[in-house]
Amino acid sequence: MRRRPSPRRWKRILAILGIVIVVLGALGAGAAAWLYRGAKQSNVGELAFADRLAIPELAEPTVDEDGRKVFDLRFMAGETDLVDAGPSETWGLNGTYLGPTLRAERGDRVQVNVTNGVDEATTLHWHGMHLPARMDGGPHQMIDPGGTWSPSWTVDQPAASLWYHPHLHGKTADHVYRGAAGMFVVDDPAADVELPDTYGVDDIPLILQDKRFDDDGSLDGSAPFGSTTGILGDTILVNGTYDPYVEATTKLVRFRVVNASNARVYNLGFTDDRRFWQVGSDSGLLEQPHETRRVQVAPGERAEIVVPVEPGDDAVLRSFGPDLGMGFNERFNGGDDTFDILQIRGAARLDESAPLPGVLATIDRPDTADAADTRRFSLRGTEINGRHMDRGRIDEVVTQGSTEIWEVTNDHGNAHSFHPHLVHFAVLDVDGAPPPPEMSGWKDTIYVPPHTTIRIIARFDGEADPDTPYMYHCHMLAHEDDGMMGQFVLVEPGDEPGDVASMEDHEH
Repeated sequence: MRRRPSPRRWKRILAILGIVIVVLGALGAGAAAWLYRGAKQSNVGELAFADRLAIPELAEPTVDEDGRKVFDLRFMAGETDLVDAGPSETWGLNGTYLGPTLRAERGDRVQVNVTNGVDEATTLHWHGMHLPARMDGGPHQMIDPGGTWSPSWTVDQPAASLWYHPHLHGKTADHVYRGAAGMFVVDDPAADVELPDTYGVDDIPLILQDKRFDDDGSLDGSAPFGSTTGILGDTILVNGTYDPYVEATTKLVRFRVVNASNARVYNLGFTDDRRFWQVGSDSGLLEQPHETRRVQVAPGERAEIVVPVEPGDDAVLRSFGPDLGMGFNERFNGGDDTFDILQIRGAARLDESAPLPGVLATIDRPDTADAADTRRFSLRGTEINGRHMDRGRIDEVVTQGSTEIWEVTNDHGNAHSFHPHLVHFAVLDVDGAPPPPEMSGWKDTIYVPPHTTIRIIARFDGEADPDTPYMYHCHMLAHEDDGMMGQFVLVEPGDEPGDVASMEDHEH
């Protein structure tokens, strides 16, 4: 498998790219036009929707003597037939590609035994989960080859579609691209909402990934010419399936969409322009169903949608060109790309589905009057507030139980997807305007277009630990690996941060 350039080479590559663009400009408009035309990617008209969509296995936990639900995951390397050209060298959890879906209820005590069965140290991060820092699975919780890490915590957050993936410093993009990822569904028995909920039947995960393949089927980890965000593949996999279809047997089907791609932004809708409902965002249900024709998800984001199906349907879910706000660079970063994702085939006879409720959740948004602090984060290049990641440095100190406003500004022309660990947040405004309906629920990841400021607010409840940091970072994984990440610790009132440099030898 080809490896993407190392973080130390990324800036040099971008500089070379700038020189190439200047040279092409000197060669004339013809060469530039040829490159511009060639940057657009599409698979429309190429798919036969010949392969049944794989549904990740629903993991069955055991229950230990302390009443905890115990899941066992093992990193595995192997070969997987992702496309017809030949096998790809891949990673997975409990298999050679992707991992099982973990599911737990609010109030459950869980433990996950994560064993590293590959020949590289890695981590496993619970994206969107509210849990202690030492259980978070970030760069400070490395698992050596042959080792086992067993985080445990109490699930205490609203029902949501979360996911897990490696989160080591400098190689996250590589490990995720190989296929190490899966879903973690949180249910809330107290939230009495009737939505489609039979896993794999009318409640279906859609883990979206784009890949590039060599002629022999091996994974190509290189970024295309002109991309400033990282890998942008020309082949779409859904739950690891190429050219997929799913058979619908009910009149409403709920899809839990996870953007597990390294850099691609998807703008999802149907080729017949049918309306559907978004019912959830990253970290929970919306207050009411949002009727729409499009839903856009950046890397790391999730969206729950409910789709109406007719008998005999052959609806095609497509990713239309996303609105990246990048101007001329839009095309080189996927803004003009169009991909068919999945065909939904309606059975000749469909079972009835309960009508969607008018109210899905009550969202207790933090009050701005309660905010103890406003922090500002400038995203520029692959730096946050002018600095690259240093595992031995604490960038922010947050008081346990406090409410804070974070003002996130994309100060230049590149695309970024911002994700703070620990918290779910509410969006206050986008360039001073109220958030659109799709941003009105709990979020933990958000696309920040170029030259845009988004204000978010969150309660930093949780277990204080001055010695173990959480991350905040760009979820364009090439950016994250190149150092676009910072660290914060949660401390009790009046306490000082500890010495994270003593945890391990940190790298620059």
